[in-house]
Amino acid sequence: MTRGVGRRGRVAVAAAVLAVAGCSSGDDTSGSTTDAGTAEASSDVGEPVERTDDATEDDRADETAGSGDAPSTDGVGTTDGVSTVSFDPAPIEWQDFNDQVDVATVAVPVDYADREGERFELFLARYRALDPDRRIGSLLVNPGGPGFGGSDFAVFASQIFDQALLERFDIVGWDPRGTGESDPPIDCIDDYDPYYAELDHTPETDAERAAIVAAAEELAQRCVENNSEIIQHVGTNNSARDIDVIRRALGEDQISFFGFSYGSELGAAWATMFPDTVRAAVFDGASDPEADDLGFSLQQQRGFEAAISTFLARCSSDSDCAFHNDGDAEAAFDELMQRLDEDPIDAASGRPPVNRDVALTAVSQAMYREALWPALEQSLAEAADGDGGGLLALHDAYFRRAADGTWPNGLEAHQAISCADEDERKTVEEEDAESPLFTEAAPRMNPAGSIGYFCTFFPPSIDPRVDITGAGAGPIVVIGTTGDPATPFEGTVRMANTLEDGRLVIVEANEHTGYGLNRCVIDVVNDYLIDLVAPLDETECR
Repeated sequence: MTRGVGRRGRVAVAAAVLAVAGCSSGDDTSGSTTDAGTAEASSDVGEPVERTDDATEDDRADETAGSGDAPSTDGVGTTDGVSTVSFDPAPIEWQDFNDQVDVATVAVPVDYADREGERFELFLARYRALDPDRRIGSLLVNPGGPGFGGSDFAVFASQIFDQALLERFDIVGWDPRGTGESDPPIDCIDDYDPYYAELDHTPETDAERAAIVAAAEELAQRCVENNSEIIQHVGTNNSARDIDVIRRALGEDQISFFGFSYGSELGAAWATMFPDTVRAAVFDGASDPEADDLGFSLQQQRGFEAAISTFLARCSSDSDCAFHNDGDAEAAFDELMQRLDEDPIDAASGRPPVNRDVALTAVSQAMYREALWPALEQSLAEAADGDGGGLLALHDAYFRRAADGTWPNGLEAHQAISCADEDERKTVEEEDAESPLFTEAAPRMNPAGSIGYFCTFFPPSIDPRVDITGAGAGPIVVIGTTGDPATPFEGTVRMANTLEDGRLVIVEANEHTGYGLNRCVIDVVNDYLIDLVAPLDETECR
């Protein structure tokens, strides 16, 4: 997922755990599609245009873990006077998970203004440094969202991160408050279909429109009723405070951070709130930190619109494309979407028929990785022949529906976190008034949808997200791909420019996030995280 509530029926889910980086523990980073929702990235080798040694270890931080005495954080990490200073975490007690990975929990306050109150138990996983004698410290990693856990990024670190990072860092992933295996989780519903796939997201009657609003209101009410003690405390600011508690529990003066997609926004909040504790930070696939919900949603819709246009143009020009349609894939796609809107097709027993919104969700899933484009080609061709099974599989992968038919809590957590961050509550009428903007921005990819009304029925935010500056945190590497549909390149550029010392790295690719796509960007990341050699701003990795 990425930041913000997907306003018109679509929440942009982050690439699947093994798809975000696609970088193995060795030199082999060849691309392969593993299923409808998971793809490992390609390994086209490029060279950075320019890099500089303007940041050294003497300038930034010692390359060893902290002594165990946390530095003072007085005056930092505060929003309306709330900080982590007076909360002392217990030392972490790691337990073996496998030969290389340990797991543990860290208790943090539900409300940092009430440190004697209830606790979240955050679930952590640690992939231990392969070369302990040369270990630098901990590298905290977050795959994005918000709403999905990050512990798997440590469990599967050998399939995601370069060998050099695996040797020098403990890779630490955690499930942020309300997500994954952390306790308690945000838990609203057991089945997504009644709130998404079963609704007509292109309403043509007042009754259809009322059904969408009613579903959004019911979902919000169930989230509030089932999670009343925590629902307003799962925002990004509190997760940034949790990072500092994790750092202190690890006994390190400074830590390094690598965040993907929404993980970039979380990392930016942490770097802004706790700059003295930042050893090094890399943000990949960052979104515009200055955009409001409307602005970001429009950026994202334009990003997906551009991606599907590229996909269809390529399909039209390639006779081997399964959806070639005599060189006019664009017209065939538009005709198929119209048919699915008017007459959805069956796909699986016990599941809703595939309508236009299910199909567009499937398209969104495939736009994250070019490795998924062949699966989308085939699925569209099958749907044109009356078989919606392929599109439904991509739709389910987008929401991470399990093979046994169960759904994770990621979507509910995404909604809760997004609304906890957003201080504005628009009325249904105000949301409806903005609909023409989305139709103009993305005529192919813009169905109306219940999820756009979710925050309308949500309690007011008590801790809106901090304004991002990164002041005092030192250089922060910001990676952007030129064809990113979910966090469009324009927003990534703004993140780099907003940070006090952002260093933009440009990767030419139609992918969401750039790490692992070529050797150039891997080397840029290694140079900075390991040796603190920051790239020049606007370094290009072709």
